[in-house]
Amino acid sequence: MKFIVCIITSLLISYTSMAQYQPLYQNTPNQKKVPNMETSIDTLGILITSNVSEPSYQYFKAKEDNVKRPCVIICPGGGYFILADGHEGVDVAKYFNSIGVNAMVLKYRIPNSNNQEDKSIAPLQDVQQAMYLARKHAAAWGIDEHKIGIMGFSAGGHLAASLASHYSDVKIKNDENISLRPDFQILIYPVITTKSFGHPGSTLNLIGENPSENQINYFSNETWVNRQSPITFITHAKDDDAVPVKNAEIYYETLIKNKVASKLFLFVKGGHGFGMHNKMAEKQWPPIMEAWLFENKIL
Repeated sequence: MKFIVCIITSLLISYTSMAQYQPLYQNTPNQKKVPNMETSIDTLGILITSNVSEPSYQYFKAKEDNVKRPCVIICPGGGYFILADGHEGVDVAKYFNSIGVNAMVLKYRIPNSNNQEDKSIAPLQDVQQAMYLARKHAAAWGIDEHKIGIMGFSAGGHLAASLASHYSDVKIKNDENISLRPDFQILIYPVITTKSFGHPGSTLNLIGENPSENQINYFSNETWVNRQSPITFITHAKDDDAVPVKNAEIYYETLIKNKVASKLFLFVKGGHGFGMHNKMAEKQWPPIMEAWLFENKIL
């Protein structure tokens, strides 16, 4: 009952944050004509956006100068049901700005057959478009076009890894043949697979109740790792009871087998959804990730 009261209270202060964002496309592909029902609410101190049918992005430039800096595209989590675009989006972008990295927060479409012709590829199209824009506008946006990475939390981690898996399977308009391959990826308690050890809710929302074997294989990112996969930083908590740590471990092991420079940092405790600060641990992942960026000459 208390939770319901909090939700109702939050709805009273709900707002649409589209004014802060820019449209991701001029003409959104794979999209039905539907009313925009997007809303954002602050639920128990966590910003949650739901019913995203019009994808958009917000760009955060580290400094207003002419220096070209790395850029990271951030995909908030939410089980392909909502987007936790506060502590897994805007807050993260501000942190990256503080260490001299440009950032783009992606508000990708929530898979929904009422809104899209093929709901399973809508988020992938959106993350491909975000990479396309970052590379296309690199000079104007102060981005080093050879240092553009993808980042994701939870289901957003699955989306990030999906771009790293399927950057060559172009599902957007790309007449210039701009590379959609991330130069690096950062995965925070990621869903990696649509197989049994993934996250059932994310799988259901993305590919439905009765997915084909082809769909399961396509969206199981551990099966697509090769020597061209982007270098990767992963963190996860061993006691995560929402997304099993096996997701991170198997993906990391597969990257290492393919000689892809990668780092896995595991918390003993922390559960799921801790964002940038794990209250159950003294050592936090952002400084470790920052050191990894230096080690790999991204910073």
